[in-house]
Amino acid sequence: MNLKLQTKLFIGGEFVDGGAGTDEIVNPATEEIIDLAPVGSLDDAEAAVSAAHDAFSNGPWPRMSRHERIAEMKKFYAALEKRKDEIIPLLIAEAGATVALANGAQWATGMKHFRYYLERAAEDFTKMSRPEVTGKILGTSIVRYDPVGVVSVITPYNYPFMINLVKSVPALLMGNTVVLKPSPYTPFAATLFGDVAKEAGLPRGVFNVITGGLEVSQFITTDKRIRLVTFTGSDAVGAAIMAQAAPTLKRLVMELGGKSAMIVRPDADLNMAVNTGLRGFTSHAGQGCALNTRHVVHNSIRGEYVAKLKEMASKVVIGDPAASDTVMGPLIRDTARERAEEYTCIGLDSGAKLVTGGRRPENLGRGYFFEPTLFDNVDNASRLAQEEIFGPIACVIGYDTDEEAVRIANDSEFGLACYVLSADVGKAYEMAQQIDTGRCAINGGGGTQLSDEPFGGNRRSGFGRENGVEGLLEFTNANAISFHAA
Repeated sequence: MNLKLQTKLFIGGEFVDGGAGTDEIVNPATEEIIDLAPVGSLDDAEAAVSAAHDAFSNGPWPRMSRHERIAEMKKFYAALEKRKDEIIPLLIAEAGATVALANGAQWATGMKHFRYYLERAAEDFTKMSRPEVTGKILGTSIVRYDPVGVVSVITPYNYPFMINLVKSVPALLMGNTVVLKPSPYTPFAATLFGDVAKEAGLPRGVFNVITGGLEVSQFITTDKRIRLVTFTGSDAVGAAIMAQAAPTLKRLVMELGGKSAMIVRPDADLNMAVNTGLRGFTSHAGQGCALNTRHVVHNSIRGEYVAKLKEMASKVVIGDPAASDTVMGPLIRDTARERAEEYTCIGLDSGAKLVTGGRRPENLGRGYFFEPTLFDNVDNASRLAQEEIFGPIACVIGYDTDEEAVRIANDSEFGLACYVLSADVGKAYEMAQQIDTGRCAINGGGGTQLSDEPFGGNRRSGFGRENGVEGLLEFTNANAISFHAA
């Protein structure tokens, strides 16, 4: 596969080599080297933050009208559109996304969110406070939503293109400058944005792309010139970033882990439930924070549900994600596969019943593949049910009453998403209101990630929201100017 790759960092409007050398980027399906990616140094991070800070403090970007910024970002969008035929193969090779996933949740969803942000950013969010009379003075204020400043965007490997967009685009549209740092596993899905920014003609320093190790990450979460960090990743790393950001009192937007529950009531459409459950742990080999990996199924239908799900899981086509018929591709690296193997052992040791899977596919000698793995009779207090695995492993937990199902769903340190399947939509809605998660989908929800729906979690799933107007306003400060009206 011939890929067009940008092998340089993008700092201050210029392409530069990584100061810490290069790193071999591996195709997780073949274990072959895609290319050498630049590795940024501490000096590169300093240069990128300096460029972004200068662009915010002295450049035109935050002083443009919202319509002028939108016009510039439309050029960015057009430049991405021109590269679709280059980007899709890259996402397949670098992230291990299947053809359907690369075209859908990666590309189409990301670009849909981009269009939404372009539309909503045209609104004037400025508002006038309700006037008040104090003595003989009538007073009011104007509330402005001003850009925060320099934003660090730190993204994961699972949906790199889409997440790079949903974090960087709203920050830029609201007048901030950005330093984007991707996962070391998927750098090319970020360095391509340097080409796009250059072609779109964004002012120097407004958008920067760097890579690097731990010291680079720590720099862009601790430097006082960074005013907001938006991060998607594990709760453990999120907690570390909070500690690093605390001394300089940075704003944070944290989209962290999940262990989402799917409640299947006894009146649910069983075929819909099985298909929803299957996607919940096989989509992108389970590498998704909002996937439903805890299947909370009413005991009266649990046996039938498990039998149907086992049959469906055994038919999942695993293999080369570039093949059009592949349903599930690889995990990102061997360490991720080893983690799946470890949790299979944890599940067995806990007394859960292994229904299917639990091993590497025998017909795939290369690539980081792992079979769809399903456990039944799982104790919700077990590690298998409580800890995020980020692999193709799901657990079935039985229940007898709606109250018990809600309790099980809430009995988790995470609170990102939940799912309720029932013929009684009113009852499902009543249950959804009792579940402490950032979102809940009833009978499949909207069928896609809705652009106008704020996305984010509660508790150890983080805080702050992406998408929706909330996703734009996260990158602003609400500043008031008060005055005597009369």
